[in-house]
Amino acid sequence: MRRLIATLVVVVCGMLLVLPAWAGSYLDRASLLLDEARREGDLLQPRTHDRELLLLIQALAEARVKAARKMECPASVAKAHPHLLLVLENSERAVDAAAQGNFKKFMEHLLAARNEDRAFRAMIAQMGYTLPETTPGR
Repeated sequence: MRRLIATLVVVVCGMLLVLPAWAGSYLDRASLLLDEARREGDLLQPRTHDRELLLLIQALAEARVKAARKMECPASVAKAHPHLLLVLENSERAVDAAAQGNFKKFMEHLLAARNEDRAFRAMIAQMGYTLPETTPGR
């Protein structure tokens, strides 16, 4: 009986250590996706006329959305994941609008993405987590 209890204690402790690590992995991936989407939006804003840049950023934005949709999300941060998806989808829509020459729609979607980014970060903070910095010295 003591061995059974000891085994259960070890298993439960192990699970308690693994769950935050899994959330940490999710947060690393989310941080990378968010930072790159923001960086590309900032880069594209004064250069919406650059067709080659648009095509590259468009392909990257589509890949980010696809990757985020397939990401496994730990239960501890699951309520925030839809906001991550909205950031990436709005970023992709912004690039699409820029490709169509619609600067007004580009800015609307870019601002929507940034608002969702703030909402995602606030929810993560409210859950007791912080997103890691992906750029050294930031």
